[in-house]
Amino acid sequence: ARGKELGEAFVGSLTMGAGQFCTNPGLVIAVKGEALDGFVEAAAEAVKGAGAQTMLTPGIHDAYTQGVNTLGGSDKAREVARGPQGDGPNQCQAGLFVAKASDFLNDEALQAEVFGSTSLVVECADLDEVKALAEGLEGQLTATLQMDDGDIDAARGLLPILERRAGRVMANGWPTGVEVCHAMVHGGPYPATSDSRTTSVGSAAIHRFLRPVCYQNLPDALLPQALKDGNPLNVSRLVDGKRES
Repeated sequence: ARGKELGEAFVGSLTMGAGQFCTNPGLVIAVKGEALDGFVEAAAEAVKGAGAQTMLTPGIHDAYTQGVNTLGGSDKAREVARGPQGDGPNQCQAGLFVAKASDFLNDEALQAEVFGSTSLVVECADLDEVKALAEGLEGQLTATLQMDDGDIDAARGLLPILERRAGRVMANGWPTGVEVCHAMVHGGPYPATSDSRTTSVGSAAIHRFLRPVCYQNLPDALLPQALKDGNPLNVSRLVDGKRES
């Protein structure tokens, strides 16, 4: 229903910061058909108009170039668009490729992340194949559902899978927008993060730098303020399993 709009917005997210946002939408999974063809066509035109951008380091640029060349050299991926080349060093040339779901599932090279402004669109025969592909994904930072009201049932079927595959699940947005707030979770199952119990963005990120310490039989004078008898900091705490404030 919104193929042209989605295609253009997708490429805007894909090419932001030369595609070096860790939540960059490098993988699109959809059911093949005229609607997907319209999305790909709009995205391809946007890629062709996306100017090259300088990447942060020569190493990042070299890895990006190798990843794009792997896609370009695969007989299972079809290049549909490339952006203009840049004149300076470490220039990221945007790209868009398409592959079949069956080929994607059976080729680890297609599954490898390309860190930069290149994305792979995976064509699925039907919603069952979308689910199968989602089940086969490794841990991700984000998963986005582009949907209308009529897609609720399909989304409901996908959601339990995406919850296990990604740390942040969103609808009708783009993952490169990250707000530092109490609700933000920036992480996910391995290898998206080394510890999925915490986040690297948001107020809960402090837990990444904390570890428990047991103070056994220490006199009150040596205990941290939060643990002293009488609760001098007047904080909410558990004492013998019971809440005290």
